[in-house]
Amino acid sequence: MTEEFRPARRAGRRGPEVRCRTAPAAGPAPAAPQLPAIGIQGAAAELEVEIARVRGDTAVLVVTGEIDLRTADTLCSRLVEARGEGPRRLVVDFAAVPFCDAAGLGALVAAHNRIAVSGGEISLAGVRPAQLRLLRITGLDRLFAVHPDVAAALAEHDSSTTSR
Repeated sequence: MTEEFRPARRAGRRGPEVRCRTAPAAGPAPAAPQLPAIGIQGAAAELEVEIARVRGDTAVLVVTGEIDLRTADTLCSRLVEARGEGPRRLVVDFAAVPFCDAAGLGALVAAHNRIAVSGGEISLAGVRPAQLRLLRITGLDRLFAVHPDVAAALAEHDSSTTSR
């Protein structure tokens, strides 16, 4: 019988065990090559989030490094932590962020959701063109105020508080 005319097997039955006999049976298996370990702890050191200054109820946070799956939790927790220290409004400076993927966007949304509950808000400044494009494609440019730089973000905040 050829393969195309063979009747189908019943779902509960296993096929015959196939063994490869090309390797010598005696002796220990060769050791696998050792690769450098890439751990989550090392990732946290790759992303820095620091409070650069606090002015009134606004804190400017400078983010340095790539934001990806390994570092997204660090970004979210640091933003929430900064809001917990008092400032209602966070201006997040992205000028030193060369890369931000979907996990980074998710971390920003998660931080926004946690901060908004207590009346806080996040503005982004210095976002690179590729990242700005992602924000626009995903519609997150409507969730976060996006400014060309920190000075513009602070100026907008100053003008909105004096016009109230």
